[in-house]
Amino acid sequence: MTHATAAITRAEGQPFVLEDIDVDQPRADEVLVRIVASGVCHTDVNCRNQVYDIELPIVLGHEGSGVIEAVGSQVSSAAVGDHVVLSYGTCGVCPTCRSGHSAYCPQVYPLNLVGNRPDGSSSLSGGVRSHFFGQSSFATHAVVPERNVVAVSKDAPLALLGPLGCGIQTGAGAVLLSLQVRAGESLVVFGAGAVGLSAVMAGVIAGAYPIIAVDLSASRLKKATELGATYVIDATEQDPVAAVRELTHGGARYAIEATGSPAAFSQAVQSLGSRGVCGLVGAVGAGVNGSFDWLHVQMSGITIRGVIEGDAIPQDFIPQLISYHQRGRFPFDRLITEYDFADINTAVADAEAGVAIKPVLRIGSVS
Repeated sequence: MTHATAAITRAEGQPFVLEDIDVDQPRADEVLVRIVASGVCHTDVNCRNQVYDIELPIVLGHEGSGVIEAVGSQVSSAAVGDHVVLSYGTCGVCPTCRSGHSAYCPQVYPLNLVGNRPDGSSSLSGGVRSHFFGQSSFATHAVVPERNVVAVSKDAPLALLGPLGCGIQTGAGAVLLSLQVRAGESLVVFGAGAVGLSAVMAGVIAGAYPIIAVDLSASRLKKATELGATYVIDATEQDPVAAVRELTHGGARYAIEATGSPAAFSQAVQSLGSRGVCGLVGAVGAGVNGSFDWLHVQMSGITIRGVIEGDAIPQDFIPQLISYHQRGRFPFDRLITEYDFADINTAVADAEAGVAIKPVLRIGSVS
């Protein structure tokens, strides 16, 4: 056993509680990671609030970064001392995974949004569920399947890298991998949170023009401009559909819906021009329905496609994003506000209020 401190979710909608807990040693296909930092994602908040029906008590957190302290006997791609980012889990053996589309593995839901290992066991003591997104990174230590681990260069800023494992990877991947936005073609992003702003930065990398950000917050739209948006639209002041169609001379080629709002989804689709493509990225609970103008979609040849984790294979894509960052082309650090681990509830409240775009909890030291 390894003694750890974890932020435990014990009741729906209640504050996270830091408690001492014991963590198992890794099984043959697992590693033990000393967590340096973890991003806070709205999926964590949604699970705490039971928007997603997950059994409690549990340790949440799924944007961890840290240092490997122990490895199982069958682990071949990671070693003690490696700096790692933790990402989502897949089975790795189904036809979808083998074809390079692991984000849509049929096991993505049970491996990430249920908690505990597939056999139902927890790596944590006291009846607390583990393995949220294979990691449960709101803790000083986590036992993680080898498939969730991405080794990164030791000259990269490990304490800032955790959000690359989910939210930032999702936004950037939606543009670069899912929609494969091409240079000189128009991109509109609905929602200027961490995911949407990552899409804006990826649009700059892709050479999209114009890049249009739509949001309800003036401060987030200012950030979008700083990160490369050509135009911004405050949806509290003007009709975003009409504005996008005017700026793009008839409709955008690509749209990203990054809010999880059915109204924004409808607007994103309506803002597209001929043969436009809308990536549906925003996360919602089961049973939420969106609508669109049937005739507009049919007559314009529009494509609507769901996007999970930006279609990324994390072991390939996260090092690419780090390389872009190191060359000054992907300044995701400008989205981050850091908090001490003890201040996790302040970080979550700031995320819910829109005060912080991407909170990151400082949990441990790199060395």
